[in-house]
Amino acid sequence: MTSDPDQKRQKPKERQERKERPALTRRRLLTTAGAAGAAGLAVGAPTGALAHSAATGDDGPALAEVGATAVPFHGTHQPGITTPMQAHGHLAAFDLAAAAGRREAAALLRRWSTLAAELMAGGTPDTDTGVARDAGPASLTVTIGFGGSFFDAVGLTGARPAALDPLPAFSADALDERRSNGDLWLQIGADDALVAFHALRTLQRAAGETAAVRWQMTGFNRSQGATARPMTTRNLMGQVDGTNNPRPEDDDFEARVFVPAGGDPAWMSGGSYAVVRRIRMLLDVWESRPLAEQERVMGRRKSNGAPLTGERETDPVDLEATGPDGTAVIAANAHVRVTAPETNGGAAMLRRPFSYHDGFRDDGAPDAGLLFVCWQADPLRGFVPVQRKLDRGDALSEFVRHEASALFAVPGGAAEGEYVGQELLEGG
Repeated sequence: MTSDPDQKRQKPKERQERKERPALTRRRLLTTAGAAGAAGLAVGAPTGALAHSAATGDDGPALAEVGATAVPFHGTHQPGITTPMQAHGHLAAFDLAAAAGRREAAALLRRWSTLAAELMAGGTPDTDTGVARDAGPASLTVTIGFGGSFFDAVGLTGARPAALDPLPAFSADALDERRSNGDLWLQIGADDALVAFHALRTLQRAAGETAAVRWQMTGFNRSQGATARPMTTRNLMGQVDGTNNPRPEDDDFEARVFVPAGGDPAWMSGGSYAVVRRIRMLLDVWESRPLAEQERVMGRRKSNGAPLTGERETDPVDLEATGPDGTAVIAANAHVRVTAPETNGGAAMLRRPFSYHDGFRDDGAPDAGLLFVCWQADPLRGFVPVQRKLDRGDALSEFVRHEASALFAVPGGAAEGEYVGQELLEGG
């Protein structure tokens, strides 16, 4: 776990007292959460060990803030969409067994939802493996989605949303079907690697004979507190990545990201659609190019993420700016121009990716890149227009390979006592 960024400003006596505080186990944390109620665990609020100490007068807290933060499972939207990106993540797709139908799928989703709520509150299930016994919730989130094939498997083909139609083929794709698609999908994120693995293993075991893993991918991001101040994360190319993401304070954020109440279909109200792409970066090639070329490809400065037409990361991108020779400062095929909403009919999506590194290939090149995950109310108005534009001429395409792809419908959040997808599976 990362240290408290304010620790350096503490007095020596305060630092010593913090070191001497006793550890708080995950099981003890569950007892606290049960007494307080999971609904009281919210991002940014004193939770877990911190809340326990305040309520009981114990010598704690024992957990650093990074471990004590809990994210509620229940709510209008599922967690893991607008939750700040965590340091560790797992993406996993499952296929239902041939003998499993609607009833078995409903039972599995109830098990997953119950376990997810318990784990995210810092709990320890009765059948626990003990992997995360000494940790707090560490901002754990579990997000559940349905692939297009799920609806055939459970006999609900007529309920499949039109927005879940297969993505179009793109000329640059080199997709591995074995690592694409799937009936069910889990996105797991946490600020501690053991907590994230523990959740993955717990939910995979809970699938039992109902569903088997089709593919699984592991990713990471910068850890909380790793920088002197909050900053947009960087990808494995060293580029600041995510500057132009829609923000919750934007007037049109909800409309861009979430299906509106009473939407079509109704069971997707408050939900979103996730596009998942495994994008391998040709790092040996990229790193061989001079800085000036890398910046022309991106349209941004590598040092601070500022557009070539500005000084700071958040400065607007001026697509009309020209240099002394009259040529555009932002090249016609620069990534920032090709992906700009104003060049794609306003299309935008919430990008929430993880980086990955799966060792080295036979030629010695790193098998590394981006587990791209984007969220939108409708992929035909979000991901597809942008990807088509990229496919026609993006300077970055020379340095990446799209190797896996999937699209999932992610229903709205579950209410207390309910499970994700209950309205779909029990609605008629």
